Amino acid sequence: MKNSLIRPFLLSAAIAGSFGFYALNSKPTVVADPNNAGLKLLPGFGALVVAETGERARHIAITPQGNLYVKLNRPTKDGKGILELKAGPTGKATVTGGFGNYGGTGMVVKDGYLYASSDDDVFRYKLDAKGEVTNPTQPEKIITGLINRHQHEGKSIALDNAGNIYVNIGAYSNSCQVKDRQKGSLGQQNCPILDSAGGIWQFRADKPGQSYGAGTRFATGLRNVVGLDWNAQSNQLYVMQHGRDQLHDIFPELYDTKQSAELPAECMYALSKGANAGWPFLYYDPIQHKKILAPEYGGDGKKEADPKYLEPAVAYPAHTAPNALLFYTGTMFPEKYRNGAFIAFHGSWNRAPEPQKGYYIVFQPFKNGKPSGQWEVFADNFAGSPANAIAGHPDHKPCGLAQGPDGSLYVSEDKAGTIYRIVYNQK
Repeated sequence: MKNSLIRPFLLSAAIAGSFGFYALNSKPTVVADPNNAGLKLLPGFGALVVAETGERARHIAITPQGNLYVKLNRPTKDGKGILELKAGPTGKATVTGGFGNYGGTGMVVKDGYLYASSDDDVFRYKLDAKGEVTNPTQPEKIITGLINRHQHEGKSIALDNAGNIYVNIGAYSNSCQVKDRQKGSLGQQNCPILDSAGGIWQFRADKPGQSYGAGTRFATGLRNVVGLDWNAQSNQLYVMQHGRDQLHDIFPELYDTKQSAELPAECMYALSKGANAGWPFLYYDPIQHKKILAPEYGGDGKKEADPKYLEPAVAYPAHTAPNALLFYTGTMFPEKYRNGAFIAFHGSWNRAPEPQKGYYIVFQPFKNGKPSGQWEVFADNFAGSPANAIAGHPDHKPCGLAQGPDGSLYVSEDKAGTIYRIVYNQK
């Protein structure tokens, strides 16, 4: 199984069983861990722990040959910010190498290259026919000098099919107040942060040495985007925004603690060039189903925002922190999942005294490139127990998603560094 996480075999049932597989119609199926790796899944699905990295595993990517690459929030003690993992016949993987002396979040495999980001730059590495990086110590630095004010600094990335790369430049603010996160402080008119952050920037994916200024501001009014992916059906970029915090803390006369816990929604947006989602001037209220004028700009929880701003494609529970978005194109899962979206919710910290939420993977159905139907929790219990989730002390915090060559779903989490794999075994 060298250089492959998954590679079809034609083995007898007896031999396959010795490798942790069982044969069905001459097609092997990965056997889940006895307890599904501690996860709660929908019927027919199983899960196994692929590896325990012990590091803060952010986004992940898999080559067509099955090599798994993991972007670390911080480099290891040996100075490795990217781990390479390869799996044996049971699907369990081991770390076989590492490179890249920088931390960060973004990681994508596309057209024979591995793309990875630090909080300041974007690099790409050439992959060979085995799916292995050929230039681990000398990557191309395709984008340099991205703004980093040490708040919402992660540079998540996505690529389209026309040679462009999209980079999140998170706003270094909660709501663009004169005094950030201070009680009663009003918003800065015209929000000067939006000139250089709070949106998605577009660059060429194949051009080394692009400066920050060489990029195009593709979309604005987005506080922070950690999960994003290109939808090939609609030929459009979809993103997941982290909504603003602390409505009660900043404006206690307008919002009680329960309202502050349930507002605003975490929103999915479908972006076209020039789109403006309206941060910091508005938030989306999932109870009223309206865009509401932010209190920093004269809102009272009821006044509606200017209708010129982009409507969310879907609204999800507040403060659950969507950290990865993946459009599923595989054939392992049932037909209903084809071209739909998986979203990794990292979990909340700021809903107290209400229970914390999140720490799960959600599936959002799509039809013809657009959200269609109600979302559902697909994989839960990353927190370890409901009590852990409610208290905001999870064992694991989902962060990255990747689709394996066989159509299985890989999940990384950045608290313990566990890598999971979710498979469908019911035929």
